[in-house]
Amino acid sequence: MKSYCITDVGQRRVTNQDFVFRSDEAVGNLPNLFVVADGMGGHKAGDYASHYTVETLIKSIAEDEEKNPIKIIRKAIEKANEKVLEKSLSDEGLAGMGTTVVVATVIGHYLYVANVGDSRLYLITDKIRQVTKDHSLVEEMVRIGEINREQARNHPDKNIITRAVGIGKEVKIDFFDMRLEKGDLILMCSDGLSNMLEDDEIERIIKKGGNLSEIAGELVRRANQNGGKDNIAVVLIEPLTDEVGEC
Repeated sequence: MKSYCITDVGQRRVTNQDFVFRSDEAVGNLPNLFVVADGMGGHKAGDYASHYTVETLIKSIAEDEEKNPIKIIRKAIEKANEKVLEKSLSDEGLAGMGTTVVVATVIGHYLYVANVGDSRLYLITDKIRQVTKDHSLVEEMVRIGEINREQARNHPDKNIITRAVGIGKEVKIDFFDMRLEKGDLILMCSDGLSNMLEDDEIERIIKKGGNLSEIAGELVRRANQNGGKDNIAVVLIEPLTDEVGEC
C-alpha cells in the first residue's frame, strides 16, 4: 500500500478547518485507516470539531475488540458524534459545531467506506467514480429533480449539508464496500477540492501520472487556481502496492 495526504487553507479562509489522518499500518483491528473531516462552526469551533472527531475516531478504533470493519467504524463515528455534541453543548465558544467525515479502510482486495456529510471518496479505475453520496441540500434537490447537475454546481445553497457529526443525538451514516483491482487509486477529499474541480478535471490530473505527492500537489494547486474558496483536503491511496508513503 502507498498513500499520501495534504491539506491547504485555500485562498479565502484564514484558518484550516479540514483535518486528515492516514495510517498504512494497523489501528486496532483495522489493518489501515484513512480519514477526512471538514469542520463547521465559528472561527475555532470548526477547527476543533474536525480535530476532535478524528482524535475520538482513532481512539475508539484502537480500543475496539470487534472484528467486523463496518461495526468498528460505525461505533467510532457514533462515539465521535456523542463526544462532539457533548462539547458543543458544554462550551459556548464551540456551540453549533460539527463536521463531515469520510472514513476508509482496505482489507485484502476490499475497500470499506463510511461517510457523513459532503466530503467524498472517489475510486479511479479506467474512469473516475464517486463512491460516496453527498448529504447536502443541493444534492437532495438534484435527486428529486428540482435542479440539474449543472445548476447544482453553482447553486447559492451548495454549502448547506443535511448530515454532520456532532449536531444531534443520533448520526446517520452511509456505508459502501467494493472489490479493488491492481492499478486502482482512491481519492478522499473535502468539498474544497470537489467544488473547485469537475470530476473529469480531477481524473485528468490523476491520469497524467506522477507520484502521489505530485498528484496531490497538482490537485491543490488547481483548486486554488480555480478560486480556492475553501480549505482543501486530499488523501490519495494506491491500495494494492507494496510501498508506503507519508504526509
